[in-house]
Amino acid sequence: MPYFVVHEHHASHLHFDLRLEKDGVLKSWAIPKGPSMNPEEKRLAIQVEDHSLEYGYFEGIIPEGQYGAGEVYIWDNGEYETVKGSLEEGKWEIFMKGKILKGNFVLLKLKDKPNQWLFIKKKDEFANYSFRINLKAYFNSS
Repeated sequence: MPYFVVHEHHASHLHFDLRLEKDGVLKSWAIPKGPSMNPEEKRLAIQVEDHSLEYGYFEGIIPEGQYGAGEVYIWDNGEYETVKGSLEEGKWEIFMKGKILKGNFVLLKLKDKPNQWLFIKKKDEFANYSFRINLKAYFNSS
């Protein structure tokens, strides 16, 4: 079963990077406000360059002067499976089995908006309407 990781990325602006293993790489989206377990919150997800599979295990500091400089933490990870649709179709429903992200989600490509998608939690038994993001960096900092 393919895996996913969500990186909490403290770069020039805090954002979260969703990465899904597919076709030998990690397909990647930057989610400025982070993923949500609340089906009423649609999250903008900007598709970025693919990353190597090894990057799914990266935590640490990207040095100043390099692209994406800043602290990177694994916020969540686990496995996922396709429920229906596909990335190529622009509507891809997946079932995520993470520590935080659980259940059905949809990645929905926005028409006429290059690389812009919505990442949406579907209504299911895992939905959490009072969901709030906890920052790992906040808890890991000294």
